[in-house]
Amino acid sequence: MADYKVQSEGDNDDFVYTRSFRKIYNMFRSLKNQKGRFVLITGSPGTGKSANIYTALKILDLNVYDPTLFLDDPDMSSSEVFSEFYRTLRKDLGVKTNEEVYKKVQEYDVVLLADKILDSEFIDQDKVGLSLWSLNKGFDTFPFYFGILMEYFKHKNDLTQVNVVIQTAFVFRFKGVKYDILTDFFIVSQFIVFILNLFFDVIRISYSKEETREIVKKNFKVDDKQIMLYIEEYGCKPRVIFEKLEKELKK
Repeated sequence: MADYKVQSEGDNDDFVYTRSFRKIYNMFRSLKNQKGRFVLITGSPGTGKSANIYTALKILDLNVYDPTLFLDDPDMSSSEVFSEFYRTLRKDLGVKTNEEVYKKVQEYDVVLLADKILDSEFIDQDKVGLSLWSLNKGFDTFPFYFGILMEYFKHKNDLTQVNVVIQTAFVFRFKGVKYDILTDFFIVSQFIVFILNLFFDVIRISYSKEETREIVKKNFKVDDKQIMLYIEEYGCKPRVIFEKLEKELKK
């Protein structure tokens, strides 16, 4: 099966410029001349968070630090993942302490925490990314994310000189289907996002049916009626529809 995940600035040639993309583009454009912004990019699984992020970055030509995190085992503890996360950053940036990490990243327009951290198993099949680890460990991941939050408050002064963009999801799987707490549970999701908006800039990726139809037609030669049937069944989630269409066309 083709891999429809976008993990770098050069991966996406058939991009459709949607309303959600324009919001991301305008936000990213502002990062060239200011610091201290924390931007959370949210969206239901399959809406193309990484495609929107990397396309905007490619157009704007920002100086981006986009680290990769390889975990050896999906059963690693939160403390082990926390240690590996900062060990990776220190090694990658050529520094010795976490304090130096926060100073070093000030040299970039944007620090991007996206697919290379979340889904690094697509880069090295022998490793695991943060998303797969989180799916496997469930609520046992809480100490890791709490630790990251504490680091944010501890180094808040340093971070006023850093822009951070995070591809954000709190995903779990139920009966084989992925759900994101930030987008798929209406009132609960809205409340959580409201709280996040008090501290961060939150941009949600979502599409109209027409935008979804256009995205699918850019990638598959199928008629509008068939596309709309898939939209009715799977929602406005292009990557999910891509995968379903590919399976159908192979039959």
